[in-house]
Amino acid sequence: MKNRNINYILVIVSAIIMMLTFGSCEKYLDKAPEADIKANEVYGNFRSYQGFIEELYNCVCDYNKCRAWNEYLFADETLNNNPYPFDQGNYWAQTRMLYGPFTSSSTGSDPRNKTIWPLAWYGIRKANVALSNLDLLVDATQEEKDIIKGQALFFRGWFHFELMRWWGGLPYMDKALTAEDDFNVPRLSYRETALKAAQDFRDAADLLPLNWDSTTVGKVTLGNNRGRINKLYALGYLGKDLLYAASPMMNEESTGTNAFDAELCKQAAEAFAEVLKICDETHRYTLQPWSSWTDNFWVWSPGNKTINGGTEVIMLPTVFRYDRVRWSTVMGTCPAEFGNATVEVPTNNFVKNYAMANGLPIDDPASGFNPNDPWTGREPRFYSDIVKDGDRLIIGTGGAADRYALLYNGGRHRSSTKGSVTGFYYKRYSPIGCNQYDNKWAYFQSYIPYMRLADVYLMYSESVLQGYGSGSNSVPGYSLTAVQAINIVRNRAQLPDLTSAYTATKEAFMGEIIRERAVELAFEGARFHDLRRWNIAGEKKYTEKTAIDFDRGTDGKPKNLVERVVITRVFEKKHNWLPFQVSFTNLYPEFTQNPGW
Repeated sequence: MKNRNINYILVIVSAIIMMLTFGSCEKYLDKAPEADIKANEVYGNFRSYQGFIEELYNCVCDYNKCRAWNEYLFADETLNNNPYPFDQGNYWAQTRMLYGPFTSSSTGSDPRNKTIWPLAWYGIRKANVALSNLDLLVDATQEEKDIIKGQALFFRGWFHFELMRWWGGLPYMDKALTAEDDFNVPRLSYRETALKAAQDFRDAADLLPLNWDSTTVGKVTLGNNRGRINKLYALGYLGKDLLYAASPMMNEESTGTNAFDAELCKQAAEAFAEVLKICDETHRYTLQPWSSWTDNFWVWSPGNKTINGGTEVIMLPTVFRYDRVRWSTVMGTCPAEFGNATVEVPTNNFVKNYAMANGLPIDDPASGFNPNDPWTGREPRFYSDIVKDGDRLIIGTGGAADRYALLYNGGRHRSSTKGSVTGFYYKRYSPIGCNQYDNKWAYFQSYIPYMRLADVYLMYSESVLQGYGSGSNSVPGYSLTAVQAINIVRNRAQLPDLTSAYTATKEAFMGEIIRERAVELAFEGARFHDLRRWNIAGEKKYTEKTAIDFDRGTDGKPKNLVERVVITRVFEKKHNWLPFQVSFTNLYPEFTQNPGW
């Protein structure tokens, strides 16, 4: 990983590879390549041990660049010129991002070959090997031992979490299997799997430093520690893991109850409170000011030496190739005339989540929303994220025909086969100027965050509400209430506090949490998992993907506006979970298929 260049890395990494595949138990348990390397050479000192650990970072996928993540994660957020298989209910179509073949290129530099299923299991195996050899680490300080163990524990929990939020409860692999071990490990419930991951996250948090730059180990790589796993990574994912386990869909799978588990929500809230309290006291992470909010998502980066994230992003994907940003991030969302016929665009039904500038949802009678002038007076994130008709697309003098968005009926940028199918584009990761005329994409970097501080505030708000029963509650020992937490995120976006109408009842407040997460985390990969874990993904307002058809008036304003359903997402109960490939479930009876598949 280029932004983690460090003197003691890469000593052993390329030599330590064990192929993990469920395709053949015999191959999985065959003698590993590392068996021919003297163990004390690999694990005897911090430098070589960290080299072994380092490959775990290379198992973290970049969702945006590993095989068209929008097909899987964007739920009701976007549409494409070609229907997504998941929208059609085809959850078997997982080979691009999820099940891609594990080949030699999977450990190379092309992010398109980094797929979730094989690399997660590979990472789990590698973490277990690292943990099983800790007693060989004799030439090391206690700080070095703690950091090695903490990273391995975090990754073991994290890769299990990555898998189970797609496929549900799994066998929890907490040791490196040998040829003598019984591989017929049964699937656990979601709750059981999550609690094991939670213990790994908790233990990792107790071992890892808050800031690598402040450690003796980190001084060796001072200035290059931005992406290294620290205490707040572990605490943040401890909370997220518990909140997911507490959510209605997961709780129903585990206990049969389609409701939040209040006790698990309290535990999640405590973990998030620990993150926020540490950030309050140390400013290790802070919300990016609104004036530089987009630093969370993209930066102009001469020489590609800086990546996005600013002060707020806790975890980013691994950067395998800086030059993929132009082709993977930008080209998928810019107008087709800029060189790409297949373009991803936001749906009108999703755009309606953006509030008015006064902070009220557009369906509130007091909001001032005018359905005949729908893009006037909206909140700041709307204008930061969404390209609407008439917006400027090109900064310079080139490309006159494409200089302004022509998204009305029959407009140059409006088409069912080439251009926007909904009447919008989005620019959260594709700022104006990233095109062949302005050529600003030549020094542009953009990566979708895995976790940022705003998400922690929102998850804290949700877990406190569902754990303690109202928005006015807080976690014992931490005074921030659920309402105050969501207002911190809203205030950063230049919106006022929620009015009492939206905080008076648990149901009303949860509705605002759902909407606020939609907007604040738009196009970040949270939506697909959120709608499912809340057990609401099959509701009509989330399955009907719509466009806005309109003509342009002489005053430049839209007229004759009509909302039109483009596609209705297929969503049955079985779509709560992805199916396992049949070859996996045929391995042994204890590895069961998900219901309905």
